[in-house]
Amino acid sequence: MAVLETRGLHKRFGKIVAVDGIDLRIADGEMLAVLGPSGCGKTTLMRMIAGLEQPTSGDIFLNDVRITGVPPRRRNVAMVFQSYALYPHMSVLDNILFPLRCRDVPEESQKEKLERVSRILGIENLLERSPIRLSGGQKQRVALARALVRDPELFIFDEPLSALDAQVRSIARAELRDLHERTGITTLYVTHDQLEAMGLADRIAVLKDGRIRQLGTPQELYDDPADLFVAGFIGNPPMNLFDRGSRIWGVRPEHLLPARPQAEDAEIIKIQVDQIEFLGVERLVYGFEVDRPESRRVVVRLPPADGSMLRQGEKRDFYVPRRRIRQFDAATGRKVEGSASA
Repeated sequence: MAVLETRGLHKRFGKIVAVDGIDLRIADGEMLAVLGPSGCGKTTLMRMIAGLEQPTSGDIFLNDVRITGVPPRRRNVAMVFQSYALYPHMSVLDNILFPLRCRDVPEESQKEKLERVSRILGIENLLERSPIRLSGGQKQRVALARALVRDPELFIFDEPLSALDAQVRSIARAELRDLHERTGITTLYVTHDQLEAMGLADRIAVLKDGRIRQLGTPQELYDDPADLFVAGFIGNPPMNLFDRGSRIWGVRPEHLLPARPQAEDAEIIKIQVDQIEFLGVERLVYGFEVDRPESRRVVVRLPPADGSMLRQGEKRDFYVPRRRIRQFDAATGRKVEGSASA
């Protein structure tokens, strides 16, 4: 098992600052997701931890041992990439055993490890196939087996599900989480997909411009975003933002209600309904705040029965409990401390 820590990690490419002073600690057995848009520095951070890129300054520690400058082959770190990087001319069995053969691991030990990881991932019947005969989900399992067979201290996943279609991706997320719970291997999961991060990780580090904007559990990031960027990036649909002079109110779509909640203080927000989407278990109502020409687009999430009462083009009062409103400073974008209610 492993504890990973970065201290003051910086990386520059000429005048471009890719990673700007990241301090991060991943606990033993934890899965931490690094989440952010393209160009935020998450891949550069991952490559430095793996040893594929050297930091401009700062240090990386694994189990309190400094590994900055240590080559990848001497770090007991296993990586799984978006492309899976399987060797097409090798069978599944040979792909899995390749890292062990490179280390001259005895054949008996190779056999034991192969049987163990094949059983864990349910690929015993695929061992004689070539990669070209595998589906996307099967290729992912083989890539996982090749990483797991090394008995790594640390797993690094680089967008491992992005090549899969939506239905397979949902199944693969559940399998990855199950694998993590069974093995307990410390894991760094790099992704731009907030659904993956929210569904898989114990904690999430949200990156923008090479800096961590917020670090916390999925629930903490969803309930109390630290700034406007996190508020708009986490959640699908994202948090609604309402301009109120020097403050901006943040309200989750499910907290805008068509009827006043009983025994709760609530604010009224008048919305002109622009579009209604029926999605089976819910309806999404889109619109704009009335009498505020510069207002942002508003999204309301309602149960199907509640949404059926609304009509496109109508103006309607929606109520939000004060305790559900999050306030942000309009100038800095940062959450106003102690402003969980309006």
